[in-house]
Amino acid sequence: MAYPDDLLSPSEHVVIHKHPHWKMLLLPIVSFLVVVGVGVFLASIVGDQSWAPIAWIALAVVGVLLVSWLTLAPLVRWRTTHFIVTSDRVMAREGVIKRTGLDIPLSRINSVRFEHGIVDRVVGCGTLIIESASDEPLEFDDIPQVERVHSLLYREVNDNPDDDFHLQGR
Repeated sequence: MAYPDDLLSPSEHVVIHKHPHWKMLLLPIVSFLVVVGVGVFLASIVGDQSWAPIAWIALAVVGVLLVSWLTLAPLVRWRTTHFIVTSDRVMAREGVIKRTGLDIPLSRINSVRFEHGIVDRVVGCGTLIIESASDEPLEFDDIPQVERVHSLLYREVNDNPDDDFHLQGR
């Protein structure tokens, strides 16, 4: 899904647009399976009781609340979190009700680096760290293909898309 063009300046174009890596959805999926499994187990236990319909309704309400809180909220948070690199800036946007955003002009970026541990390397993500004119480096966690994003961002900052290949022939 492309980032809305009406939010960009006329000469600006999107270089890369990412949502956080799917690994942040693993815990919500496991939570969903546990809630459904425990709910079905408890519903089968109370099935022979005279108050079973009331217990089933209570289990359903608790199950819906838990699934909403533990599964749907993280899914919506993941879907509404964007990391965008354009020809002019780096943008981070997140949230539905309380929307937050961060823009860093490419001209203000001093350095770009990435980190990823063994688990991140296996699943193909990492943390992108951007040092700009601000006091603290900005960390963006769970960026998919972080090495590729790092390389593309470095090329955009240096304003030379062929800089990696310039000295190859020598």
